[in-house]
Amino acid sequence: MVNDDGTARAERHGTATGEGSGTTTGGTATGKGKGKGRPRGRPRSFDRETALEKALLAFWEHGYEATSVSDLTRVMDIGAPSLYAAFGDKRSLFEEVVQVYGARYGSFTDRALAEESTARDAVGRMLREAATAYTEPGHPHGCLVVHAAANCSTPEVEQSLRDRRNANIAAIESRIRADVAAGALPPGTDAAALARHTGAMIQGMSQQARDGASREELEAVAEIALAIWPRTGTHTG
Repeated sequence: MVNDDGTARAERHGTATGEGSGTTTGGTATGKGKGKGRPRGRPRSFDRETALEKALLAFWEHGYEATSVSDLTRVMDIGAPSLYAAFGDKRSLFEEVVQVYGARYGSFTDRALAEESTARDAVGRMLREAATAYTEPGHPHGCLVVHAAANCSTPEVEQSLRDRRNANIAAIESRIRADVAAGALPPGTDAAALARHTGAMIQGMSQQARDGASREELEAVAEIALAIWPRTGTHTG
């Protein structure tokens, strides 16, 4: 738990808080022998995980660039000193948000690649699950990693999000190449283009979800996307 006046930062570094000197913390005197119990007016503490989830939803809804520190302190219900003490600066907070988002909301891609027996089955599953995840009630629609990059003018953040999206495409390509090598896909299959097409579909479905497309509409898009795949076990030559 972290105090809403940034006290955590002082405690973290072992900084004295004016004991015996009559100095103030959060506007409350801390002189020796004066206070009884908890100082009057001490700010309430907050739950870090709850605040982090609120920050996640703010970034997801508005993107990185359009979400200011004042927006974050308002939705997280904490002061700026507490935000910096608990999470670092805005960029550090966003990096943690992306990690949490990936584990909590965006892990369906990794699961599909790990659990399905073929690349086509894995891609079909991830597209269908994207249709569901991107349109679920209770949180913003679409994908945070895709939407947060829109109009982003912070190079480090933009590059980090690009790397994450490209890593997903590379993982899909690797799985397609493995199927080609195993004979589950034709030897002439363009693994790089097929993986890039899948990435384009997922990113496009994210934007379509934000524009109001339903789960059923996105599932129909997913089925059309799968129709271009070479037939499993088909060989040429």
